[in-house]
Amino acid sequence: MSLIKSISGFRGTMGGQAGDNLTPLDIVKFTAAYVVFLQESHPEVKTLKVIVGRDGRVSGPMVNNVVCGTLMGMGVDVLDIGLSTTPTVEMEVIHSDAHGGIILTASHNPFNWNALKLLNENGEFLDAKEGKRVLDLAAAEDFTFVTTESLGKYSTSDDAIRKHIDAILALDLVDVEAIRKAQFKVAFDAVNSTGGIALPMLLEALGVQQVYPINAEPTGVFSHNPEPLPEHLSELCETVRRRHADVGFVVDPDVDRLAIIQEDGKPFVEEYTLVAVADYVLQNTPGNTVSNLSSTRALQVVTEKYGKQYEASAVGEVNVVAKMKENNAIIGGEGNGGVIYPALHYGRDALVGIALFLTHLAKSGKSCSSLRKMYPNFVISKNKIELEPGTDMDAMLAHIRQKYAKQPIIDVDGVRINFENQWVHLRKSNTEPIIRIYAESETETTSEHLAKKIIDDIVNFLKNRS
Repeated sequence: MSLIKSISGFRGTMGGQAGDNLTPLDIVKFTAAYVVFLQESHPEVKTLKVIVGRDGRVSGPMVNNVVCGTLMGMGVDVLDIGLSTTPTVEMEVIHSDAHGGIILTASHNPFNWNALKLLNENGEFLDAKEGKRVLDLAAAEDFTFVTTESLGKYSTSDDAIRKHIDAILALDLVDVEAIRKAQFKVAFDAVNSTGGIALPMLLEALGVQQVYPINAEPTGVFSHNPEPLPEHLSELCETVRRRHADVGFVVDPDVDRLAIIQEDGKPFVEEYTLVAVADYVLQNTPGNTVSNLSSTRALQVVTEKYGKQYEASAVGEVNVVAKMKENNAIIGGEGNGGVIYPALHYGRDALVGIALFLTHLAKSGKSCSSLRKMYPNFVISKNKIELEPGTDMDAMLAHIRQKYAKQPIIDVDGVRINFENQWVHLRKSNTEPIIRIYAESETETTSEHLAKKIIDDIVNFLKNRS
């Protein structure tokens, strides 16, 4: 059982002792701290307004009641949009007079987890400074609740997803007519969460001819591991083959990550969701791109094909967004299937990813597998080393940096070493004694060999220090 407190929010397993897991007492404390932060950020506002939405988890209604009640007890007006998606809540904040938003989702974590993800008035996740302030306020537990006369008002809305989809349809690069003419047959896996509500609405609005849903009922009892990785998607792969679908889509429980299955039942590869969408966007509106340091180099190759600039950010959505704004990027995201399209909003959004990908597929006239072959093939080997508590990870990273000092190195987030046509990225976990080692090369064998070389360097360093 665990409770993880970080600048991006609060997540943990449900039940148990307060302070050790995510309990109602912890939810009250974190929600109240967030309200104090908003009060400090908007001292001129008499009555704050916050949007609340949740994924399909079994614990969702309980957590939602505690969060909404706490907000009202702090004098905040609440608009509860109910079962929703992370990007939908972000969009609702942007297009309302709200001062923030809370998304109740533990993303790809198992069903017994839940979390509070916190948004600012721009519908974006809090940055490091803002997140630290909320953490400090939660630790201080110095909260003042209002009297009966000043309780916040509670209201609900059930059209947020529809408004989100309407905004996607209005985008210049989403061509509904092209998708309709293609007469696509599409399968999807919503992993028993709110994608089961949003994806049918989106696909119908896009004019998809035939839809084959699996795990679409948002019961919150996930039928498989909810992280959209190839090893968890055998059922969708089989559905695509059996139904002769043109493409399959899978989202995580809060619908901000998108993975694609080709018509042959093979994964398009999650890293290439952003690459394909970016290629389509760049064809029509050339501009700069951004992804994080642990994402495939294929995005850089595609970007430079159009004579534009690619930049890498530190890992984390808030860091990608900051770098995108800094470099005026027109498309960006993360290699985990997170597409960020600023023409809609600055947040990972599987729904806009689907709309842009289907338009790209329709206009290309290619099969999904043929489209995938258009892009340079790189393979990432993902590894981690669990270390003894107290291990000096900064010294370890400094040792690796020094050993490979002759190579181009980026150290804004751990250490990334660039070699010719391959790279390796080392990052320490902020919550556990773990070093993550990601390596990318042109084949699985060479990427694994590169990762092993760096792992051996770390092991030898640890032996010499002991």
